[in-house]
Amino acid sequence: MIKIGKFQIDVVDTGPLALDGGAMFGVVPKALWQRAYSESDEANRIPMAARPLLVRWDDKVMLIDSGSGDKLGEKLEGIYNIEHNKTPISVGLSKYNLTPDDITDFVYTHLHFDHSGGSTIIENDEAIPVFNKAKHYVQQSQYNWAMNPTMKDRASFMRENWEPVRASGSLEMLDGTGEIYKGIEVIPVDGHTKGMQMVKISDASETVLFGADLTPTSAHISYPFIMGYDNFPLTTLAEKEKFFPIAYEDNWTIVFEHDAFCQAGKFGMNDKGIFVKEKFDISEL
Repeated sequence: MIKIGKFQIDVVDTGPLALDGGAMFGVVPKALWQRAYSESDEANRIPMAARPLLVRWDDKVMLIDSGSGDKLGEKLEGIYNIEHNKTPISVGLSKYNLTPDDITDFVYTHLHFDHSGGSTIIENDEAIPVFNKAKHYVQQSQYNWAMNPTMKDRASFMRENWEPVRASGSLEMLDGTGEIYKGIEVIPVDGHTKGMQMVKISDASETVLFGADLTPTSAHISYPFIMGYDNFPLTTLAEKEKFFPIAYEDNWTIVFEHDAFCQAGKFGMNDKGIFVKEKFDISEL
């Protein structure tokens, strides 16, 4: 657990995930990304995690992202090496003596299935919201993109992950950078998918950045390590060049949502540029 002023911050485990290593590292040669992150399996998949962020303060319980959920079905769970019994968000929350009804605020960084899938479940053959007492937040531009995705990323968007929430009236559309609460700011970035939002949690002296798929693993801090999944890779590069030096100068803690080997880190700087000088876990899982 990390304490930032009044905020208590943890990560929630929703089980393992595996994605194609080449897709995760784009044009970077396999020999380099394997050395920087992990060797791949016989299907060229690399081990990954899906760890939403839990933020508690006063009478508020905020969850940022929800993992893949348990609606994918046996075929897709096999493709992505998902453990069905671990993916329901209720399992991870139970480790903190919480239930989905304890969540007061839920933030979608973006609507790809591995970030939004746990926000709905199937009951009586119908997808329904999981966080029934929560206000939900997404960028309007991300919602618009998800409803009309390109051929490149349409397989990652599954409307049953968010449309029941919108239909319930609990989905609030955000428009750009701004605070949801004092000390909790959303920052849109567009390289991975239009309107993805990072979440920055700060007090007077410390900051935690939940970078979603701008910082999926510690290996992706290297500027050229850009996912093949990204819709606008040069925009991703520009976003790294904008935010990473600030994170280094101000000693931010960066959370790696998908890194199977470490949960968070701090940046350093050398003659080759920004690197992760310190890796550590936030929560015992």
